[in-house]
Amino acid sequence: MNLIANLIVPVLILFIIIYALKKRVNVYDSFVDGAKEGIGIGIGIFPYLLGMMFAINILIKSNALGILLDILAPFFNILKIPLEIIPMAIMRPISGSATLVLMNEVFISSGVDSFVGKLASIIQGGNDTTLYIITLYFGVVGIKKIKQALWLGLLVDLVGVIISIIVIDLLY
Repeated sequence: MNLIANLIVPVLILFIIIYALKKRVNVYDSFVDGAKEGIGIGIGIFPYLLGMMFAINILIKSNALGILLDILAPFFNILKIPLEIIPMAIMRPISGSATLVLMNEVFISSGVDSFVGKLASIIQGGNDTTLYIITLYFGVVGIKKIKQALWLGLLVDLVGVIISIIVIDLLY
């Protein structure tokens, strides 16, 4: 199995080169043109990525997440939702990397096979980084009216977290 995994990419590249040569396409020039286009896209994406990283760092370093958690703790205690999972649920639409760090902290404090650990895993795998996607993809394409997409994406994230809690509660 390891051999197959190691050969997939080289065989795919070889197939593309052979197919291009059969179609009489200059493979090297096409590759260089694609690389030039990729650099242009990278430069176009950079300001959006920089803005997102800046906003995420401000949110994390300011302890705004901790303050919000302190305010909402009584509400989540009534619903019997573990407080350890709330920072993940809040950060998941914003940053996948930050959520991985939070999930690792949940694993260290509660264990991988605990209720909270399994819930963290499902939230990590079941939700997407909505704000990142909207900021990056919509920004690059030039879409300015993102209100409906943003609200729908955040609603889907909320539903994903709620369903994760329900499923783990039923199965655990």
